Amino acid sequence: MDPTGWRVNDPNDSLLYDIRELEDTDENRKKVFYKQRFIEGNDSKRDIDFDQTLIVTYSLKYKNYQKTIRDEQINRALHTMQTNPKRKEKSNPNDYRRFIKKSACTTDGECAEKTFYTLDHDKIQKEERLDGFYAVYTNLNDDPLDIIVLNKNRWEIEESFRIMKTDFDARPVYLRRDDRIKAHFTICFIALLIYRILEKKLDEEFTCEELLSTLQAMRVTSVGEEGFIPSYTRTIITDALHEYAGFRTDYELICNRTMKGICRKSKE
Repeated sequence: MDPTGWRVNDPNDSLLYDIRELEDTDENRKKVFYKQRFIEGNDSKRDIDFDQTLIVTYSLKYKNYQKTIRDEQINRALHTMQTNPKRKEKSNPNDYRRFIKKSACTTDGECAEKTFYTLDHDKIQKEERLDGFYAVYTNLNDDPLDIIVLNKNRWEIEESFRIMKTDFDARPVYLRRDDRIKAHFTICFIALLIYRILEKKLDEEFTCEELLSTLQAMRVTSVGEEGFIPSYTRTIITDALHEYAGFRTDYELICNRTMKGICRKSKE
């Protein structure tokens, strides 16, 4: 696909962009670049014209999202290769095990006594080339920018379902009573809402996994009458969380009075 001649989803911007030259900045991550092409078609069975418009979008945010998902799958593939490589036999087209390549031959082409499992770098590189792209066919006469907005929301909804299942354990549900099932999903949806708000406040700089693992690790230890000491490592993520929250828990020593103020502020 030609990397030049891409428009942006801004009616006031008529420039054409080369997506190879885009810098991964906050401003560019909010943009969606697109191309469209009219395609004439015909349904031979019904003898009617079936014209469509192909709209291809490119988003740095979507590119980063796809890379994050694939990196997680590659790590799972490596773990499976080390622990139980035969699980590869049950893979499906979207399963992380698609990155595991089975080989029963040596580099000289001779049959080997043992089966070898390696990471399929060719498949990984092939998928990497498509990061950030999304294509849709439509026979609607709507403005391409309106269709792009709907399409953008589509993958973000898919991401929300993935977060619900993977990070918030929405499924499977080990409950029977309706009220408990409803309570379970209510808690999951509230957690997703809080995460999305936090994500926006932090300018979408960190992934869900990074934020959750950091929050879970941010513990403090009581040292009696002296107060509390942090039991975690300070990072750029903890700094961002503290800046947004308006208080800090990474001082060398937090006196009891200060901790009471932090607890009170966290409930506001």
